[in-house]
Amino acid sequence: MGNKEEKNNTVPNGSKETTGRRHKSARPGRISYVPINDEDLAPYEPPVRKKHKGLKITGIAVAMVIVSTGAAYAGMSYYYSDKFFEGTSINGIDCSGKTAYEAEQKIAKTVENYSIEVDSRNLDPQTISGDQIGYSYVSDGSVLKLLKDQKPYEWIRGFFEKKSYTAAENTTYDKEKLKKQVKALNCAQKENQVAPENAYVAYGDSQFEIVPETEGSKLDLKNAYNVLSEAVSGNKTSVDFDSEPDVYVKADITSDNPDLQASLNACNNFTKASITYTFGDETETLDGNTIKDWLNFDEKGQLIMDDTSFRQHIADYVAQLAAAHDTVGTEREFQTTSGRTVSVYGSAYGWQIDQVSEVAQLTQEIQSGTQTTREPVYSMTANAHGYNDIGNTYIEVDLSEQHMYFYQNGEDIFESDIVSGDMRYSDRQTPAGIYTIYYKKSPDVLRGKQLANGKYEYEQPVTYWMPFNGGIGFHDANWQPYFGGDRFMEGGSHGCINMPPEKAAELYNIIDCNIPIVCFY
Repeated sequence: MGNKEEKNNTVPNGSKETTGRRHKSARPGRISYVPINDEDLAPYEPPVRKKHKGLKITGIAVAMVIVSTGAAYAGMSYYYSDKFFEGTSINGIDCSGKTAYEAEQKIAKTVENYSIEVDSRNLDPQTISGDQIGYSYVSDGSVLKLLKDQKPYEWIRGFFEKKSYTAAENTTYDKEKLKKQVKALNCAQKENQVAPENAYVAYGDSQFEIVPETEGSKLDLKNAYNVLSEAVSGNKTSVDFDSEPDVYVKADITSDNPDLQASLNACNNFTKASITYTFGDETETLDGNTIKDWLNFDEKGQLIMDDTSFRQHIADYVAQLAAAHDTVGTEREFQTTSGRTVSVYGSAYGWQIDQVSEVAQLTQEIQSGTQTTREPVYSMTANAHGYNDIGNTYIEVDLSEQHMYFYQNGEDIFESDIVSGDMRYSDRQTPAGIYTIYYKKSPDVLRGKQLANGKYEYEQPVTYWMPFNGGIGFHDANWQPYFGGDRFMEGGSHGCINMPPEKAAELYNIIDCNIPIVCFY
């Protein structure tokens, strides 16, 4: 092999030296044999360092802590499975660590000394105790539900968070006992029952005004019981009847009642109303000073609305107007052309108030507060006001003298002899009186009574017809031999005023329907 050294030196028994035990040398050494003992034959184990042993001990300790902590947490979770967490209050009561039953017992104790104070109108307060009405606590399961809603494993949160709950404090009481207590209250006693008074309209210094209602202290027992019962059910410790709108009997009519306001407006319209009636130069005024006296008031000054009575006052007033100013159906002294003074009755001429229509208009004006000056509503009018309502334009028919005159504005503008009704027959005599023309017609046929055979007693054609009293009127009569004098005593008409044809034509052209016709003997 020359000078090269063999890499694997041979050891006795043909074994090769392990690599871990090779020794290098600068020169070849001598081969020696080393005996092998039992220790050399043991398996190889690497040495254990001290650092790794410490970590193992720490891990074991941590594991033990975790297990212990978990067990403790689980134990506390179990503990709070039927108890409220720390920091829990119900209805202001500390229930920490309490079972539902224990919590309810504490809540129940709060109602043991229950009482409610009752305030009433104008009286001192009174107290009703829970014992007097059988007041007691009743569980409804709401506290237990709060407990069940807890998650036991969250028990630790109770040490950091406060929980406040409100549960219904369900109570019960004896309704019959409560009714007896209501009836025993001072405010329910007869001597303390003052009925309310309605608001009303009364006349003040110069106008009507509303006098407000009074409250009174009359109790509505049913509503008082309902209010008190609701307060007890809600565990309230006081109730004020005066603040409850339905406990006391109210006035039927209050100041804001629409009908009362309408009455006020109507009454004030009465005082505003002023109707001045004119009768020629005369006037008569109806105003609030008179109208207010037509209203009815009770002993307290309260207006009594009585439409029938009020309308009767109006009707009476209109009747008085008619009695004072109507001239229809009255007699007048008339100065004739011949110089005589005669008394003439006028049933178809004069002033006559239409009382029905006037009452209706006056009622409306009073209710609306109208202020006006006017004439009454007339059913018949005359030419002038005053004692002589005939005026100075009229037709004078002197049945004794058998002569007629037409005066216009006091001036004689027309005259004519006439023939009036036949004096031999009472049913043909021309009636005295005052009349006006109904209408004019030219020509016409005058007819008497219709006979059984259908014919008329007479039929007389005329050219000018001017009726003024039923079937009596002016007309031409060319069959009369003469006019005036005593012709009417034996050859008179059936009641009409016969005239010469030319005079009838003249009168026909100048006469009007509103001209008074004065017939007298």
